[in-house]
Amino acid sequence: MQFKWHIMLVLIFLCLGSVIYKLTQPVTSPAGETFVITIKSGMAANDIGELLYQQGVIKNAFVFHAVAKMQGMANSLQAGEYVINKNMTVQQIVSMLAKGQTLYQQITIPEGYTVEQIAKLIQEKQLGSAEKFKMLAQKATRYPYMANQNSNVIYKAEGYLFPDTYQIAKGATEEQLLSMMISQFDKDFNESMRMRANEMGLSIKDVIILASLVEKEAQIEHDRPVIAGVFLNRLHQDMPLQSCATIQYILGYPKVELSVQDTEISSPYNTYQHMGLPPGPIANPGIAAINAVLYPKQTDFVYFVADQQGAHHFSKTYEEHLAAIEKVRK
Repeated sequence: MQFKWHIMLVLIFLCLGSVIYKLTQPVTSPAGETFVITIKSGMAANDIGELLYQQGVIKNAFVFHAVAKMQGMANSLQAGEYVINKNMTVQQIVSMLAKGQTLYQQITIPEGYTVEQIAKLIQEKQLGSAEKFKMLAQKATRYPYMANQNSNVIYKAEGYLFPDTYQIAKGATEEQLLSMMISQFDKDFNESMRMRANEMGLSIKDVIILASLVEKEAQIEHDRPVIAGVFLNRLHQDMPLQSCATIQYILGYPKVELSVQDTEISSPYNTYQHMGLPPGPIANPGIAAINAVLYPKQTDFVYFVADQQGAHHFSKTYEEHLAAIEKVRK
């Protein structure tokens, strides 16, 4: 009798296994019909299973939850938009959601990144070739204010690749990535900003060059408009800008303390050797740096030096500046 019960239990488990297996298999669909499914942040595995069931992508919501649990992925399912094919098994769908293989890939361009840094990030994210992106950035002149630039400009797109978080469709080209960032800049540098620049007697290019200097020099938010004011004061007084950030741009890497030799590098971007603005922006500034230039702090300062915490100390005379340097180095 006991033997018969064992046989019955085995048969039950086999039946259950067969049913569960069938429920994990793809929903039959001609031509591999696809759906775009949006998984919202905070959704639990059972909620996701119910959503997929309601959309007709899977056969059973409970089985989806069970498979996610058995694979140790129930708490790893990621939010986002996914393209799911009805020919996919439950295991394949769980794996896709756990890996975050979304319809769109996200990329965040930090404020102050250069074309070189953006290109490297794009390649690291496997969104395109760094070399191709840089080649395109050298010649990009989508809007009038990007055209007719100084022949010494390295990348015509430098300064106009707006720092932001972008949703990138799979298969997007380097041209599309570049165009997306340039278009976002043109949108965010709005009409009121353009009017303000005109009031100040500055072109869009002038504003972005100055904003790129401010972005790279300022490490503390409230320093930005003061630094912008210093640069404008220097321009009005026919003083060289002497921005360390321009030397770092030439070098291609950040250097905490510049040597005298560094400031003597032969380059049109060397603001220690050349009066006025450099040929073009040295980075891609964010809105805060742009607004700092458009609404600078009105002061008599013409010098500044940063301390070890990144805060800047401002001076009106060279003697005061030397004393500030001595103070921050102690």
